[in-house]
Amino acid sequence: MAMRAMCPQMRGFQMVPIKSRQWVAASLATLLLLTASTRAQAKGCIKGAAVGAVAGHVARHHALLGAAAGCIVGHHLAKKKERELKAQRREQRRQQRLEQRREAAPTGS
Repeated sequence: MAMRAMCPQMRGFQMVPIKSRQWVAASLATLLLLTASTRAQAKGCIKGAAVGAVAGHVARHHALLGAAAGCIVGHHLAKKKERELKAQRREQRRQQRLEQRREAAPTGS
């Protein structure tokens, strides 16, 4: 109350609970880390972290642990999907080359 009497601009100011400050600090730190990472490293991590944070929060308020685990799993799954797509494209190119060779080959008739 003494602070309000000394400073009239603080009228209506309410103290923010410590838990809220911790959430704000954690959110800002997460945002900073996500923006600092390169796009290639973050592939799959953001989506996995979001899902993991929700799951961790539901499971006894372990949102940060869930986000970290979700990031790891999401990144792994994204890399796995990318490898599968590369293999599929490689196989398609190989099939196209075989068809081109068959069409270009002279017929024995």
